[in-house]
Amino acid sequence: MSISTDTSVKARVHPSPNHGARPDGATIAMLILHYTGMPSAEAALQRLCDPSTEVSAHYFVHEDGQILQCVPESRRAWHAGKSTWKGEEDINSRSIGIEIVNPGHEWGYRPFPEQQIAAVSDLALDICARHGIAAWNVLAHSDIAPDRKEDPGELFPWEALARAGVGHHVDPAPIGGNLFMQEGDAGQPVEAVQSMLVLYGYGVDVSGEFDATTRHAVTAFQRHFRPEKVDGIVDQSTVETLHRLLAALPGF
Repeated sequence: MSISTDTSVKARVHPSPNHGARPDGATIAMLILHYTGMPSAEAALQRLCDPSTEVSAHYFVHEDGQILQCVPESRRAWHAGKSTWKGEEDINSRSIGIEIVNPGHEWGYRPFPEQQIAAVSDLALDICARHGIAAWNVLAHSDIAPDRKEDPGELFPWEALARAGVGHHVDPAPIGGNLFMQEGDAGQPVEAVQSMLVLYGYGVDVSGEFDATTRHAVTAFQRHFRPEKVDGIVDQSTVETLHRLLAALPGF
C-alpha cells in the first residue's frame, strides 16, 4: 500500500476497497460534500470501508481536523448515488467526494467544529485548484439528490468556506416580503422559479406545476444558500437569493 496521498494537505491513507475505474474521458468537474450521518466516526469509517456496503468517498474528515484518504482521486468512489446536476447523472464519474464527520439529522445534528471546517477548506481548496473545479460546482450532497439527502445540511458553514476561497456564495436576501409559492401551486411564476433552478443546476422539470420534485429542489437550495429558513416554500428571499447567485455566474 502506498503511503502517499493525492493532496498536499496533510492526510493519512486509510484505504477502502469500494471504488472502480472512471470512464475514459471523464474529467473531474465537481466536488461533493457530505456528512457521515451515523452515531460515531468509527461506525461511519467502517461502513465506507466495508465491501458489502458498496459505498465510499475519497476523503474523510474527523471533527478534530484529521484527514484520511480512502480512495485515490483517479478512481471512481461510490458516494453520490442516484443524483443529477446540470443534466449530468453519473456524478460519481465526474466528482470527488468528501465525508465530514457529523451525526446528521437522524443522530443528533450539531455545528461543525472550527478545526474541522478549516481542514475541509484547505482540502477543498487544494482539490479545486488541482482539478480546475469551478466554485459553483462545489456542491452539497443534497443539491445533487434533493429528494433523498439533507447533507451536509443547514448548519454547514458555506460562508466560511467561501471566505477561504471555496465554493460559490452570496449574502442571502433577508426573510420577508409577500411572495409565496408552494407545492400545489401552478402558473408562470412557478415556471420562472423552476427555470432559474435549472439554470443553476438543479434537476427539475420546467412545467409550471409546483410538484414534490420542485419542493425538494427548493429545500435543498435553501439548505445551501438561505439556511435561515428551510421549508421548501418559495418566498421573496428565496427568489432574490437565487437571482443573486445567477447574476454572480460568469457570462450570466
